[in-house]
Amino acid sequence: MTNSQPTDSDEKDLLQVSPYEEEPHLLDLSTLDTANQLLAKALVCMKNLREDFATADYQQSFNWSEIIDSLRKLAAGSDIEWKEAAFYIVVFRSQIPPTTAYTDLGVLDQPAHAEAMKSGGFLKYWFGKPDRNGRNLATCVWRSQEDARKGSIGAAHRRAASATRYLYSEWKIERLRLLIKDGAHEWEISQWTD
Repeated sequence: MTNSQPTDSDEKDLLQVSPYEEEPHLLDLSTLDTANQLLAKALVCMKNLREDFATADYQQSFNWSEIIDSLRKLAAGSDIEWKEAAFYIVVFRSQIPPTTAYTDLGVLDQPAHAEAMKSGGFLKYWFGKPDRNGRNLATCVWRSQEDARKGSIGAAHRRAASATRYLYSEWKIERLRLLIKDGAHEWEISQWTD
């Protein structure tokens, strides 16, 4: 369930940016500059466009044009001029065998997500449901590669990462760069290169 409006709790400006609705999983918008706040708000509408998103081209699998249109409108409404900015995307493609209980993945995923949110700069987390062959995709959008690195070094993330050996029959990580150009009129997703 995705909340399209910021949620207020204890005077904080919180936004639901993942399937998880509890406060440790919500994004505190006050921790971000205006550009990152606007992108996080635009990413709330992220959804897959294809049923084969787990194996299809990443860019074509999601409603990126709609997200960028939303960003452009949010920027115009905020009276800021969008300046070119790059964001870091992590894509986790996987296949789970029939012996893996999907609930076991959630037990590892939720604390890792809360830990990553606490580290800062985590703008969006999306994951689908496995297809009939157990293939799935999870994706994260980060403010920067450094934020993603910080979000992946905690104990909960290490536990989840070590479980891949016995919970997945195969998995692969892709690192992508989302570049949104001046005015948010043009954008591109490409392989991340250091």
